[in-house]
Amino acid sequence: MSSRRYPRQFRQLLVYGFAGGLTAIAHYGVLVGLVELGRFDPVPATLAGFVVGALVSYTLNRWMTFEATRSHAQAGWRFGLIAAGGFALTGVLMHLFVTRLGLPYLPMQLVTTGLVMVFSFLGHKFFSFADRGA
Repeated sequence: MSSRRYPRQFRQLLVYGFAGGLTAIAHYGVLVGLVELGRFDPVPATLAGFVVGALVSYTLNRWMTFEATRSHAQAGWRFGLIAAGGFALTGVLMHLFVTRLGLPYLPMQLVTTGLVMVFSFLGHKFFSFADRGA
């Protein structure tokens, strides 16, 4: 990796973290609202939050993080594929942690978010929003 690319990659990671924070606020807002106010089970509530968060994530990451050169038509289905993987991973992990192991939903959502964030960043960087020529 050349030293010229490091600042761009560092900036990209910081912006991804900022966008991820806003995405998490949307996701967790829906999750906590549905569980605490609507008395939903945490697993379907987190999946509903994931969908809301994914919409926020696509918008912010396309615009701010990856400076996408692909059209919405090209990036959209790619983003959807990575998001579907993140959705499935979220569902499986939360089911395991909360339903099977009986652990508290909010701390387990934090663990799940961290794991899904790594998966999503790599998928979006190298697949969803990758430069056409790359």
